[in-house]
Amino acid sequence: MVDDSTALVILNRMVDTSAHLDTTFAALADPTRRAILARLLESDAPVNALADPFEMSLAAVSKHLTILARAGLIVQEKRGREKWCRLDPDAIAPAALWMESFGQIALSDLDALERFIADELTG
Repeated sequence: MVDDSTALVILNRMVDTSAHLDTTFAALADPTRRAILARLLESDAPVNALADPFEMSLAAVSKHLTILARAGLIVQEKRGREKWCRLDPDAIAPAALWMESFGQIALSDLDALERFIADELTG
């Protein structure tokens, strides 16, 4: 039997995990941010180099980087006079595990997928 304090700890972990997933998926929702992460998969990079391929201001790219940093997906640090970014590959693990759970459902059984999603949203 689970006592009230144990149930509260479990509920708090579920809320924390849910909030983290929300932040992660919100950060991943934007194609510019996904492109930045893809570049950081190759190596660390200074902010100016990350901004080069995009047709937007450095300030706009910095806002994208701030969102990625708040989600914990990247880490920003000063190196000399430049701010550098690096990927934190462990930060995406909870989202990857959550997505992996969908692989347990046969794609042909869309009703089961719909029930699974409804259960995840309400539970």
